[in-house]
Amino acid sequence: MFTATVPTGSKAEVYAALVEQARGLLAGEPDRIANAANFAALVFHGLPDLNWAGFYFHDGRELVVGPFQGLPACVRIPVGRGVCGTAAATGATQVVPDVHAFEGHIACDAASRSEIVVPLVRDDGSLLGVFDVDSPLPGRFDDEDRAGLEALCTVYMEAIS
Repeated sequence: MFTATVPTGSKAEVYAALVEQARGLLAGEPDRIANAANFAALVFHGLPDLNWAGFYFHDGRELVVGPFQGLPACVRIPVGRGVCGTAAATGATQVVPDVHAFEGHIACDAASRSEIVVPLVRDDGSLLGVFDVDSPLPGRFDDEDRAGLEALCTVYMEAIS
């Protein structure tokens, strides 16, 4: 049985601990849905000041909500629209300090004020989806969060490949 602990320390130390926990949690399980469910829970409970953490999977046309933690979410997001769709279209992590200032932001949870979205790209370059994290605090995410969440998402992608 896996036992998660809420990491403490600097932001870099918290992310390093979460990466190790993710490796242990996902080890030996290749199923993308099972791993996405546990991964979302790990991040949601392991990082402070979040109100949503989860996946949107690309179905070939648009992003469709997958496993998550938080309030009910938008079910479908067009690629290129909103923060998630922009990350999917550009292949670049989006760090948004103020979602209200992001043109075309899709408000699934009115409490969200900042957001970070990491694109999930397979080894062959195709889009699997995105990992989306929201906070009720403006300016919650920075470059340390970008590096930490990208490292975490690498663990997820390696587990399912």
